[in-house]
Amino acid sequence: MKKLFLTTLLAISVSTFAQTAFDKVMTEKITKMEQAQTPEELTALSNDFARIGDKEKTQWLPYYYAAHSSIEKGRKLMRTGKLTELDAIAAEAQTNLDKASALSKDNAENMILQKMIHSMKMMVDPQARFMSEGMLAADALSKAAKLDPENPRISLLQAEDTYFTPEQFGGSKTKGLELFQKSLDQFKVYKPKTTLDPTWGKGEAEYFLASKP
Repeated sequence: MKKLFLTTLLAISVSTFAQTAFDKVMTEKITKMEQAQTPEELTALSNDFARIGDKEKTQWLPYYYAAHSSIEKGRKLMRTGKLTELDAIAAEAQTNLDKASALSKDNAENMILQKMIHSMKMMVDPQARFMSEGMLAADALSKAAKLDPENPRISLLQAEDTYFTPEQFGGSKTKGLELFQKSLDQFKVYKPKTTLDPTWGKGEAEYFLASKP
């Protein structure tokens, strides 16, 4: 009985140590991702997260952050007009997001990234791709909203789409700012499920609200 107790205690200790080590390295990488300034930094981080995922095998968050790092790289390139690179970056993100989704089904955070991937692909040629990638993006965000309606990142992406879409196509800067405010209000009360779950987006909502006329 004593031997069984010691074996169980040892197993618990090893498991706890492994989880603590995982949490530590993930927290460090997430912090670096939040501070990354260049596409090269984000590429390296995406690769790091993917390697963690391959090692852990059962954790969805490393693959989620691998995909998110690629998406953020694409968004940086988008702002500088380098649209021809976006399809390849979207494919990188999709590979890792598929792995995250296989490990955590019906997950709103994964659907939010799926929306961002489709939006990125649409931006390569908006006129030609709106009816394909644009519709897929809207569908992914709708699924996320059904899974987690109070998630502030859903309102944030809705705010982006509304704010940047020309009025003749249904956009509105006023309505966009209202949605940014909704997102910010949600951020104040929304609780991530774990310390490693996504928390990004609040700074963007604050930025747009601070910049309004």
